[in-house]
Amino acid sequence: MPGRFITIEGIEGVGKTTQARLLARALERAGSAVCLTREPGGTPEAEALRTLLLRGSFDWSPRAEALLHFAARAEHVDRVIAPALARGEWVISDRYSDSTMAYQGYGQGSDRSFIGGLRRLLALDPDLTIILDLPLEVARTRLAGRGLPLFERAEGPGSTAEKDRYEALGQDFFARVREGFREIATAEPERCLMLDSTGAIPAVHEQILAAVLEHFMVAPAQ
Repeated sequence: MPGRFITIEGIEGVGKTTQARLLARALERAGSAVCLTREPGGTPEAEALRTLLLRGSFDWSPRAEALLHFAARAEHVDRVIAPALARGEWVISDRYSDSTMAYQGYGQGSDRSFIGGLRRLLALDPDLTIILDLPLEVARTRLAGRGLPLFERAEGPGSTAEKDRYEALGQDFFARVREGFREIATAEPERCLMLDSTGAIPAVHEQILAAVLEHFMVAPAQ
């Protein structure tokens, strides 16, 4: 049976990482081999680029930043995703190319046709993309509970939370990113499914699992 490629997308605070892990565990319990990974990252080389992109103090040009994300992605695809798919595994990635379009294209105003061209050159699209959607205020509340004051340009008095470069870009930036994800979902309904993630974690997981089983027409485990 051929492998299947699923990506989980959305702004910070929607629960991508948690839901990716829950989906991986559910599929493993059903007897499937699963490769759970993330972007930027997934290999030592791509993780090094992740550190430069998220924690570095560099002021990349929009084009250079998009290229760095795709450099990490090419490494990720060649060494992790494509081999896992060839082995017949389910690959679940916390972020993929839609994040570059949403964050760099919509959020930072980079050339979207340029990013789309890079995606086509990579020539590996997910079989299914789950985009988790959440109002910005709900995302802010969730992250504040973890000590991450998202959407604020400067740390509050006494705060020790370390933001990545994107978390420090402000609420207007994340509003554009959220809208970008919504437009991506509308443009590719055969691949993308947008789900409301305001509910409790188990309820959102059940929605995602049901959507995956329906999309791939897999019978649920008894």
